[in-house]
Amino acid sequence: MKNIIPFVIAVVCLSYATVVAQTSKRAELQAQPAMDLGNFSVSLAVKDIAASRKFYETLGFEVRAGDQSQNWLVLRNGDAIVGIFQGMFDKNIMTFNPGWSKDAERLDEFTDVRQIQQHLKRNGIELTTEADETTKGPASVTLVDPDGNMILLDQHVE
Repeated sequence: MKNIIPFVIAVVCLSYATVVAQTSKRAELQAQPAMDLGNFSVSLAVKDIAASRKFYETLGFEVRAGDQSQNWLVLRNGDAIVGIFQGMFDKNIMTFNPGWSKDAERLDEFTDVRQIQQHLKRNGIELTTEADETTKGPASVTLVDPDGNMILLDQHVE
């Protein structure tokens, strides 16, 4: 019995140290400000834009922007936004638009795509394309997540 007391004390101390470390890590993560990437939509690579438009309109989506004769449309159903693009890219893309609201209206305050790019690079995220950091206004950045999903940060506003 005497030999078990130091063991119990060691287990309690180790457990306490683990809880303190986890609490500290959680506080550190919560202290980091949320990254404002802008409006989110899914950009779909479609085979037949007319057929895709009809399909999404049947689901209740309405055309909000684009030009079908140029093979691209942006559709919306509530807060869900889907872009359909024929012949413009090979894979579906998660798209974020810094500076835009869900109604495609310019926001007064937003995080510029170049600031987002700097943050990503500082944190070791590899970019497939980069915005020119000497410019202002519209620009884009692309990257790929660990599972091969394309992400586009596409800023349209000044």
